[in-house]
Amino acid sequence: MIEAIYGHRAAVESLERLIATVRIPQTILLAGPEGVGKATLARRFAAAVLGGGPRIERDDLSLEANRAVIADREKWPAERRNEDPLLFASHPDFVTFAPDGPLRQISIHQMRMLKERAQFGPLEGSRRVFLIDQIDRANEQAANSLLKTLEEPPPYLIVMMTAQSPYDLLPTIRSRSVMVHLAPLDEEEMSAFMRERGLDDAGRRVALAAGCPGAAVTLDLAAYDKQREAMVALLRAASGVAPFAEWARHSERVGQSRSIKLDAYLRVVYLLLEDVLHLRESVGLLRNPDIRGELDEIAARVSVDWLRRAVRLTDERMELVRRNIQKNIALDALVVELLRGGV
Repeated sequence: MIEAIYGHRAAVESLERLIATVRIPQTILLAGPEGVGKATLARRFAAAVLGGGPRIERDDLSLEANRAVIADREKWPAERRNEDPLLFASHPDFVTFAPDGPLRQISIHQMRMLKERAQFGPLEGSRRVFLIDQIDRANEQAANSLLKTLEEPPPYLIVMMTAQSPYDLLPTIRSRSVMVHLAPLDEEEMSAFMRERGLDDAGRRVALAAGCPGAAVTLDLAAYDKQREAMVALLRAASGVAPFAEWARHSERVGQSRSIKLDAYLRVVYLLLEDVLHLRESVGLLRNPDIRGELDEIAARVSVDWLRRAVRLTDERMELVRRNIQKNIALDALVVELLRGGV
């Protein structure tokens, strides 16, 4: 049996049936939004197959020690990361490959390491489980290298992968995978999760996490508020509520900050756009009710077409994250393009 996990009952039961019949697919793809519990479920599944759950849980990437390792590697030169590919392996038969480097990508060197390690049989049982977390962050070379392993995996190997955007993967990888979708948790499940964790500002965390318990746990509210202040200024300028100069002051600070990446700002933009839509159409609950006045001003100025265009342009910038584009340039262009198209 898979250890207790909040929500995802259908996915858990499906995986448990596979374990019970000993007919486990050799490639399993867990798909769903960031922080919904994909990697957690993968670890719990591996523990049910291999045993040694406490050791496997040491590879949780949200643990402070593991986050520190990943953050430190961002400062390494590319040559050093290539010579020492990132992996976590607290259990001898469970290996986690995580996004690495400043762009947080799955590299070809990691997938070559996976192929090499796949040749070695289990040490403590009859199976090995490899987890590739965020496989949709693999570049083309890495994806093609992985495909070679998936085409002819050794009989003892189970490759588990997580992805926010499974349809960004090569069709040949998807076709070799059994895909399991994980939907956001409902309000009752999130409330139970927050009560157990005893986190501060539980109501606000639940509102901002959008059904994703991992996001609720890792959310730094003070940092979020700073990012939100800048992105509200961006949307005020882009909608014509405020002059571009108001955003320009924030743009300079955003560009100078090296610790916060472009995708963090863009995720805030998505939340704000959702609130603006709800206000404009008078439906749904707000994720940011404490700044309703500012959001009301934007909602009164923009059309649904403007919101569609804003989401599309934000999507385009999210794609540019992997190309290491400068934050303030990407965000300045977003404001200009939205102004150019009208509200």
